[in-house]
Amino acid sequence: MKHEILIVDDEPDIRFLLKGLLEDEGYEVHGAANSDEALAAFREHRPSLVILDIWLRNSALDGIGLLEIFKTEDPDVPILMMSGHGTIETAVASLQKGAYDFVEKPFQSDRLVMLVSRALEDARLRRENAELRTRAGQEMTLMGTSAQMQAVRSQIARVAPTNSRVMISGGAGAGKEVAARMIHAQSRRSEGPFVVLNCATLAPGSFEEELFGAEKDGETRRGLLERAHRGTLLLDEVADMPLETQGKIVRALQLKTFERVGGAPVRADVRVIATTSRDLKEEIAARRFREDLYYRLAVVPLHIPSLKERPDDIPALARHFLETCAISSGLGVRELSVDAVASLQNYGWPGNVRELRNLMERMLIMAPDASNEAEPIRADMLPEIVRKGAPSMSRLNADTDVMSLPLREARDHFETQYLQVQLMRFGGNISRTANFVCMERSALHRKLKQLGVTQDDRSRVPGQAARTDASAEGTT
Repeated sequence: MKHEILIVDDEPDIRFLLKGLLEDEGYEVHGAANSDEALAAFREHRPSLVILDIWLRNSALDGIGLLEIFKTEDPDVPILMMSGHGTIETAVASLQKGAYDFVEKPFQSDRLVMLVSRALEDARLRRENAELRTRAGQEMTLMGTSAQMQAVRSQIARVAPTNSRVMISGGAGAGKEVAARMIHAQSRRSEGPFVVLNCATLAPGSFEEELFGAEKDGETRRGLLERAHRGTLLLDEVADMPLETQGKIVRALQLKTFERVGGAPVRADVRVIATTSRDLKEEIAARRFREDLYYRLAVVPLHIPSLKERPDDIPALARHFLETCAISSGLGVRELSVDAVASLQNYGWPGNVRELRNLMERMLIMAPDASNEAEPIRADMLPEIVRKGAPSMSRLNADTDVMSLPLREARDHFETQYLQVQLMRFGGNISRTANFVCMERSALHRKLKQLGVTQDDRSRVPGQAARTDASAEGTT
């Protein structure tokens, strides 16, 4: 998106010259001759940068007075001060009050263009640094090679370059905020701010001040809508937004203007993305969510599948989290045994990807033999709730009394459990399982029938329906 620049100077020739110079560089330029015009233009356009003359004739405020107001209303906007009658004291005073730099008239065009470019780049880097500090430790891309995740990433790639609003649905911990950040990063607003409003954690009484800002006792507090100007605002868990606020944000989305609490109207150019883990149609039916807000936000709906729906992604995700945790904690990376992976794939994951990440961090730190990198994390090291639904082999331990069984029974016992684990590992896919265990598919079918492994046993993977023998065998 084009940067907007506001020029405040009482000389029409200077405004005309600067306008032409900066428009040739690809900027959108607005002008103001006095403080009243400057304040109105600043609040309407929310410029990326201001070029401000110190001495303004026929103006209620001079440049220093405007500088103080601008920095109060938007501390992040860079301001270049200009003057043809400047002194060292004046320049120092403006810099102390927050100006980015001081330019003397007559100015050199090349130097001014360079200062404008540098100021905008510095502002962008400050935003990026603040964003990096905010999202430290967060995943920044949706991982997984399953068909579901490939489809989600494809949808994100299509919608991101547009300015359309997106409603992202999915369970808690599924990656809705990660998807929103991906949309922002791939959009034309990627250099602008990404601001998050967590609707579930705010008290109803403070919601509007947080969102719209406030003006009290001569002090101005910018809200998140204003701070997201030229960027993206994420309304996280939007179903928790109070009904009264819902009505006000409908108006803000429609008019692209809003009022600070106790203050004047403010204009902001913001792309809004919303997330929800609830069924908003049910919330609308229960009169807890406004239908008009839903249709304004859900221009493009996007659903993030639960981890339970894509068990094939679990092994790679688990290993990735083990590696990243090892790096951040200074520990060695440990592998996962096959039976541990089978247990992870069989578990329901109500907390989705977030729960898997937390578990892998805990296992890396707290699992037995944590100091022994060569010792893999086995199924019997996992919490009981994770391993209890897996095939019995993944629950065996050193006390299992196989030595009391006859050889044939012990062998059948092992083969049954081994094949159950491998079938679960490959999502019930006969072809892939047969290839891994080095058997012909027909031989594997006969062996499963001999051991009494039923169709339910071999396809007992969360999110997948039981297959027929023919369909499972034909899957490659």
